[in-house]
Amino acid sequence: MSVAETQLYESLGRPIKGPEALTGDWSRFWHLTFNLARTEWKLRFFGSVLGYFWQLVRPLLLFSVLYVFFTVIGHVGQGADAKPGQPNHFYGMQMLASIVLFTFFAEATGGAVSSVLDREALVRKIQFPRMVIPLSIVLGALFNLGLNLIVVLVFALASGVRPMLSWLEIPLILALLAVFATGLAMLLASLYVSFRDVAPIWEVISQILFYCSPVIVPLTLVQQRLSSTLVKVYMLNPLATIFQQFRHAVINHAAPGASAILGYGGVLVVVAIVFGVFALGFVVFNRTAPSVAENL
Repeated sequence: MSVAETQLYESLGRPIKGPEALTGDWSRFWHLTFNLARTEWKLRFFGSVLGYFWQLVRPLLLFSVLYVFFTVIGHVGQGADAKPGQPNHFYGMQMLASIVLFTFFAEATGGAVSSVLDREALVRKIQFPRMVIPLSIVLGALFNLGLNLIVVLVFALASGVRPMLSWLEIPLILALLAVFATGLAMLLASLYVSFRDVAPIWEVISQILFYCSPVIVPLTLVQQRLSSTLVKVYMLNPLATIFQQFRHAVINHAAPGASAILGYGGVLVVVAIVFGVFALGFVVFNRTAPSVAENL
């Protein structure tokens, strides 16, 4: 038996590796990511008379319901600390901004869970870097976030919020949120290929994160009910830090910022958590990408 025949015989039965997560051609990589995100974003509203209006209505409806039940009926965010110059002034706008940010996070991570499986035909038939799939989901969610934030700013200006120099923090805050969501998107997408229980588990965790972040309940109320140590633990949730900093920088300077609660050292810990989650998601997705077609 020749050397070539021996190598062929030994290779029989071995799994065939598919494309890697990344590629050396970065221009093609980003072109694929952008076009896949844009195509799916357009298809989402295809045949709809009102189009993007429905995407806008969802966070507004959620905001309206929560505002009525928790503010008008439950009197959350009202009282002396809701007056001008106090932390909960413009509480409605603070809640709307947090809802819009969380909507992006939920859309990016929830959509990524089954993203690889939903594109099984592409994965099995076309050679392309697999990382394109979860990144296109996050990018599509960013499209919606950008448009929703325009509406938030319009509502904020109409409510009496005035432009501040701290609005320059918006790109940095959004970048941190996007990095965190991307890391979880890569991790969830890779795990779901082998473990279908990831979907219902993540739905529960996502709901927990919603209520464990300052979306409805203002941070000042959390500070009243918990010790300073527990408040710091609460703020180690990256979403809590990001949402609270957005409230402070964009809506109301009187609302405590992340550094006022955690200190600069604590903020660095949160940033480290965000990039740690991103690194974990990247490593797991990168390792499972070549065999993803076989595991579907």
